[in-house]
Amino acid sequence: MVGGVEIGNGAKVAVQSMTNTHTQDVDATVKQISELEELGCNIIRVAAPNSEAAACLGEIKKRINIPLVADIHFVHQLALDAIEQGVDKIRINPGNMQDKEMLKKIIVSAKNKGVAIRIGVNSGSIRDRNIDNNGEEEDLVELMVKSTLDYCEYFESLGFKDLVLSVKTSDVPSTIRAYRMIAGECEYPLHLGVTAAGPPALATVKSAIGIGSLLADGIGDTLRVSFTGLPHDEVRAGYEILETLGLSERKTAEIISCPTCGRCEIDLADIVDKVKKRLPQKGKNLQVAIMGCPVNGPGEAKESDIGMAGGKGFGLLFKKGKKVKKVDEKDMVDALIDEIENMS
Repeated sequence: MVGGVEIGNGAKVAVQSMTNTHTQDVDATVKQISELEELGCNIIRVAAPNSEAAACLGEIKKRINIPLVADIHFVHQLALDAIEQGVDKIRINPGNMQDKEMLKKIIVSAKNKGVAIRIGVNSGSIRDRNIDNNGEEEDLVELMVKSTLDYCEYFESLGFKDLVLSVKTSDVPSTIRAYRMIAGECEYPLHLGVTAAGPPALATVKSAIGIGSLLADGIGDTLRVSFTGLPHDEVRAGYEILETLGLSERKTAEIISCPTCGRCEIDLADIVDKVKKRLPQKGKNLQVAIMGCPVNGPGEAKESDIGMAGGKGFGLLFKKGKKVKKVDEKDMVDALIDEIENMS
């Protein structure tokens, strides 16, 4: 359990994100967390790079409604401070906390306070790779997995098992291989992600392939889509991955639209863009088809909750499989939005 969220054991996959505010700016951090909560974020992580940030965790925790995770690196005392501040989980990489006695203090303190720990091992943290007799470096993925399992053994030796594991790289095939490997070696919940995935357009593709492939294999209990920029789109993308795989109910209307070709005689891209911007953001679990020509258009429109099949300068509006009316191209967006807003 991380706060009130169950991880693993058949629970639904939790969507996480991380604030990009300075944690010591409590008002800005709480404001961003509240916005992410509204989007459906299940668990939020904040950076605690210094004592000033760590000292603010308790106040942040009081003012939010989802579990709070403190991201700690290098400084053992910050992890102890975060636990004392009442966070629900800490994320550490034991590899950059070399003092075994201090690491033991963190584990004991977390156990006493009921705080979960994510062991997060990224490829960038594996700096020492030995050379074998053939002059080849040790396999990075195997080293990541071995390091993580070695850490687990140490935690277990101290009676601590409230662990979540992650083995991320910025390379999609390596990430997939690492998670498949560790999933075959232990039963701890796994937090999925492709680290340092880049700007949203690239990160969406990398995350959809990396995270999506693992989820399709039945691997993964929480996820974060890592974007360079504001975290809000991370949450949206996370749900889109889950929804595409049938692992989460749609929270917003889903648009189905054709790629356009020479048969299309309406400005489909403009219509789709305008409809997307005006879709209700919550509470409409609908499939909306917006098609550009009579070939597949009527069929897709009939099969969706609501749809529009384009002709030359007009569209046929379908609702629950039945044709409702014919509208001019200029009225297609308003007609669709009006019908969507009136649907339960």
